[in-house]
Amino acid sequence: LDYLKDLTPDAVTAVFAEITAQCINRPPIIATCRDKAEGGSHDWHLSIRLDALQAAIGCGADFVDVEYATYRRATATIQDILRAHPRTRLVLSAHDFTGKFSSIKDLYKRLASVGSAVIPKIVYTAGHITDCFDAFDLLGEHPDEDLIVLCMGQPGLISRILAPKIGGFVTFAGLTSETATAPGQLTVDQFRNLYRYVRIDPQTELFGVIADPVAHSMSPAIHNACFAAADMNRLYLPLLVQGGQVGFDAFMDAVAARPWLGFRGFSVTIPHKAAALQYVRAKGGRIEPLAERIGAVNTLIIEKDERLSACNTDYAAVLDAITDTLGIDRTGLAALPVAVIGAGGVSRSIVAGLRDAGARVTIYNRTVEKAAALAGEFGCDYAGLDALGRLDAHLIINGTSIGMHPNIDACPIPPQCIRPDMVVFDTVYNPVQTQLLKHANAAGARTIDGVTMFVNQALAQFRLFTAQPADPSLMRSVVMDQLLRGPSLGTSSGKRG
Repeated sequence: LDYLKDLTPDAVTAVFAEITAQCINRPPIIATCRDKAEGGSHDWHLSIRLDALQAAIGCGADFVDVEYATYRRATATIQDILRAHPRTRLVLSAHDFTGKFSSIKDLYKRLASVGSAVIPKIVYTAGHITDCFDAFDLLGEHPDEDLIVLCMGQPGLISRILAPKIGGFVTFAGLTSETATAPGQLTVDQFRNLYRYVRIDPQTELFGVIADPVAHSMSPAIHNACFAAADMNRLYLPLLVQGGQVGFDAFMDAVAARPWLGFRGFSVTIPHKAAALQYVRAKGGRIEPLAERIGAVNTLIIEKDERLSACNTDYAAVLDAITDTLGIDRTGLAALPVAVIGAGGVSRSIVAGLRDAGARVTIYNRTVEKAAALAGEFGCDYAGLDALGRLDAHLIINGTSIGMHPNIDACPIPPQCIRPDMVVFDTVYNPVQTQLLKHANAAGARTIDGVTMFVNQALAQFRLFTAQPADPSLMRSVVMDQLLRGPSLGTSSGKRG
């Protein structure tokens, strides 16, 4: 209500009349007139805010959300108003926009002590995703009570999504990202369609992508669409894990300490692939041999015995894309001449997979020393980019980010290097048709786009997560849709619960 330009009882009554007129079956209404100190839009005097709340209660508000600090200043007045309208329940809230409360358990006790009909609401800012676990613990300790505990900011996003799984009374969403009222708040559409909020219950199994940053990731849209298509009670989350190895370890330790949350597996991407391998190694988990050699993993599975398994589906995605295009199995890759552009993490997985299959690989890189080091590990040839004009390969793979949005006019190799008898594979997937692939098409060569690799690795992960296949056409359509409109996982900067 504090967003009203004219905060009067008549204005509040008009709002309720409009809601009633627009709704055939009016939903429950929570009315609040937030104090400026706790995220309110205007610095209304306390008496004006109380008059507005009294008007809302008189109009039939099912709940009224009052800050604990405000309640302490006007206890008698608020109690008198509620006593006259026993149908309306009090949500007693506390917000911290700077960080965590010193003890949310102690704060909960103070809020709950006001009365048995009170709904305590605690909202604080998560500095790291592990700050969410205090909220989960508090909700888990009071499964039969009406309680709201949420975390603000991108690290706290999962606390909003998981409210129905762990017993939260409600969560909050904006009609659009522009009208969101708290940092990290999702939209109604995202709750309903991306995260299938109405399907989440205590039995929902959890998966997610561990990344930093994570808001750009298409993985939640892809996996949740496939879970929905298969009618699985599973949910895939964006997990912003900051802080390198230390932050990664802290998150995984928090998950391991709470098996009741139901996490079953993770996709792992930049910058945590090496950290994930190190963590599983330190915990004595199972590691795929080639992933160990690559030095990075992109998939973690929590087995039934709670032991971790780690593997790398990136190299398999590349090999499957190549063999499907060439119409061969992996044995047909033996002695195939391949040019790999780049010597970074993507190229490392590609080189490892191709060499494991027996391909004859030459690595081309701007920094020759990096190419030499990677070639030395896997028994390859190497050269600088100035040698591309003399390359002799049947397959060219770009493992760099050259040509990625927004630098879409860049190309990693001279167009004249491409021949009609070649296959050209670009791991860049935004744009789908990169400058390299356009040149390859013009030369009459066969092409493989980065979306194919992306979908292949996701297909492999889905099978590891569920022991069932996913629909590749569905995955590709979701990827293409996300590329067209751009993912948005909650980047609002409003200031309330």
